[in-house]
Amino acid sequence: MKDFERDYPDFTEAPGFEHGDERPSNRSGNPTFYEVMDAHIKRRGFLTGGLATIATGIFGTALTGRAAMAEATAPSGLLGFTAVPVSMEDNVTVPEGYRVQVLGAWGTPITGDMPAFAPDNSAAQQEMQTGMHHDGMHYFPIDGSSEDGLLVMNHEYIEPRFLHAAKVDGQAMSGRDVPMNADGTREDDDVLKEMYAHGVSIYRTAKQADGTWEIIQDPHNRRIHAMTEMQISGPAAGSAHLITKFSPDGTRTRGTLNNCAHGVTPWNTYMAAEENWAGYFVNTGEQPREHDRYGLPDDNGRYSWEKAASGAEDFTRFNATATGASAAEDYRNEPNTYGWMVEIDPFDPTSTPVKRTHLGRFAHEGVVFAPVVEGQPVVCYSGDDSRFEYIYKFVSSQPYTPGVRGEILDEGTLYVARFNEDGTGEWLSLAPGENGLTPENGFADLADILVNTRLAADQAGATKMDRPEWGTVDPNSGEVYFTLTNNNRREMTEVDAVNPRAVNNFGQIVRWRYPGGDPTATTFEWDLFVIAGTAKHSATFNDMALDEDNIFACPDGIWCDADSRLWIQTDMGDLGPDYTGPLEDFGMNAMLAADPKTGEIRRFLTGPWGQEVTGVITTPDQRTMFVNFQHPGGHATPEQFAAGDYGSSFPDGAGSVPRSATIVITREDGGVIGA
Repeated sequence: MKDFERDYPDFTEAPGFEHGDERPSNRSGNPTFYEVMDAHIKRRGFLTGGLATIATGIFGTALTGRAAMAEATAPSGLLGFTAVPVSMEDNVTVPEGYRVQVLGAWGTPITGDMPAFAPDNSAAQQEMQTGMHHDGMHYFPIDGSSEDGLLVMNHEYIEPRFLHAAKVDGQAMSGRDVPMNADGTREDDDVLKEMYAHGVSIYRTAKQADGTWEIIQDPHNRRIHAMTEMQISGPAAGSAHLITKFSPDGTRTRGTLNNCAHGVTPWNTYMAAEENWAGYFVNTGEQPREHDRYGLPDDNGRYSWEKAASGAEDFTRFNATATGASAAEDYRNEPNTYGWMVEIDPFDPTSTPVKRTHLGRFAHEGVVFAPVVEGQPVVCYSGDDSRFEYIYKFVSSQPYTPGVRGEILDEGTLYVARFNEDGTGEWLSLAPGENGLTPENGFADLADILVNTRLAADQAGATKMDRPEWGTVDPNSGEVYFTLTNNNRREMTEVDAVNPRAVNNFGQIVRWRYPGGDPTATTFEWDLFVIAGTAKHSATFNDMALDEDNIFACPDGIWCDADSRLWIQTDMGDLGPDYTGPLEDFGMNAMLAADPKTGEIRRFLTGPWGQEVTGVITTPDQRTMFVNFQHPGGHATPEQFAAGDYGSSFPDGAGSVPRSATIVITREDGGVIGA
């Protein structure tokens, strides 16, 4: 299994490849989570022949009391809505008694001259509009208001054929194609428009007298994108690894890319994650380990930004091939300035975003903070969203006190998780001299460890996970949940407890807790909250199978609200109405709600064709919910696109270019969402 991808000279042809996935790069011999689970089952004396037996092996005795409680408990008091059915429609479905409004679709004006959306918008106009492919987001109340606040959201990537729809009208283009000149270059304005469509949008939104929400033109409104200057802080700042022609002292860079999930700090700032950033660069020469271990292409970047016709450094910096006499004369280190968590103060539009290097460099899906306790360290978690990568934890050196700012994240300890077969786990320190991280093993200092976080985790002996996606912490129990979205590369001989079927198309959710409830502890106990799938291929922690009200696949986004209601979002890829395959039974991507105590799960929402449901937050009173739909129509074939069939008409109606958008969900009776 560990060599599976090498069977395909072109990794994009491997089964399960999704647009934007990293090139395979983990060549370590560390055990996978599946091998741990297989040993776990054998240790307990179970076979892997049936789902019920496997579920017993997974959940074991650690949750016996909880399972018994679940069986004796009436249906959840947390979930007060009737589940919606699986849908194959190009629309939004929510439970009876709820209503939906679209807000802030890609191209909505928020700053400057407030230019209206049009398929032929220029780069300059795009810079004043919301970006493309909405993802993680947060609502920041103004003066505590649940009716007036700042909505901040990531824009993970773009679909060039939709972004340039007016220019490429009638051409057969896939979702990966970009408009090119005959000489192999790209128009500068096209590249700039793509850069501006990435990043983060910040805008003020307020509830109106009729109950709808509107975007307000406001000084807080801001676009942060691939050209925005960033500060670099923490142990890696100023190191030789980050020296570039733009920043000879290694303390600055331009832009943030592929911002997937997010985080919110205890001091009320926003954290944007840089996920699959490596593919935007190219290195055609000899690749150093900090390129190779992260899968930099050796032919061209994902959108060929380095081929802009002008040859300006704004674009050529994405070519990381060494050309100068030193790093200060070229952009060989430009990729090293990406792969971090980026802190943004939404309430200060003049502030410079900061890349916090002590949280590690990898394909961050997001970051989630444990509830803070005054006088105790700050603790946060982040997953590396790539197959066979790891889950990390950071613990600050300094205690949390009211008034602290992001600098507290610049000093502490970064850990990586090892999951043991007996249901326990350990956090392995990624610090100089710890777990083999010595100069003799190639790690000169802390900056070297952080720039090469994946290699450090390899050396420490972390457990290879199955695409760790979003995480969340139950604010009441302190339990931590992480989605492991899928791994359809399993063979029959590798069936084990974590996936009771060959070819895991469906994914699962892992959770852990600490003895004594101390998140700074270096040991933990873990189990699986749910194995996703059909009624025949699923199990919850209390040994129940999913049914027509809650079957789901590929858990991605996850968030626990103030009442401990667990919201689960799915990303099965760019599925359309004609899809046939292992995910056919699940319809379009959906969002579900779960009760962590009873294990009850209900489907709350389904979305339009081809989209991914991603990003969820409520106002403080929990009576308004914001949810994002990303890449509607992404399944359209080149032939469909050429014929003017865009795969989806969401949200503007038939014949329109599909646009990622936020939806606003409220109850007709004004009650708490989900209750």
